[in-house]
Amino acid sequence: MSQQPTSLGRPIMPMPGVPDPERRVVRVRRHARRLFWSAVVLVAVAAAVGYFLGNLPAPFEDWMLVAAAGVLVLLFVLLPYWAWAAHTYTITTRRVIERSGLFAQRQLELTHVRGYTIGMRRGPLQRMWRTGTLTLDDGVEGRLILRDVPDVRLIHEALVDQVEVNQILAHRDAQSMPSAPPLLPNA
Repeated sequence: MSQQPTSLGRPIMPMPGVPDPERRVVRVRRHARRLFWSAVVLVAVAAAVGYFLGNLPAPFEDWMLVAAAGVLVLLFVLLPYWAWAAHTYTITTRRVIERSGLFAQRQLELTHVRGYTIGMRRGPLQRMWRTGTLTLDDGVEGRLILRDVPDVRLIHEALVDQVEVNQILAHRDAQSMPSAPPLLPNA
């Protein structure tokens, strides 16, 4: 939960009309098990270089082995890691943000005030790793899909809390705003 809870367990609400600063509730990436094959390739390349360095047949040289290992590590270890690290899901007190992209940044946002439905899907492997896929749909702007999120139940609960708090605050602020005085006709 983003706000400090009171003794009753409810979040402390800001005073009506006082702007509440946007705070980060959670920032996560997809589960790191996506990097399993990258780790296997890294171990295999390190083992192969350790075994073949100095033991190559006649037409090959050691620099060729090191260059091939460097290319394999770049393509199958570093690029997948950078792609994984560049994709984040951020939940703040006002919105949900998905950022992705190594070279060209892409950002999708969905505000809590508008309200949205939250769907959770978990396969057998995802249940084993306590991950899941959350689908946020507001019916207007489209869907925001948070794939393979770790601790999916906790993230789901945080999203429900944020939607509830933001809608309560929006309703309260709309009720407390003074209405405009009626216009008098020109006499």
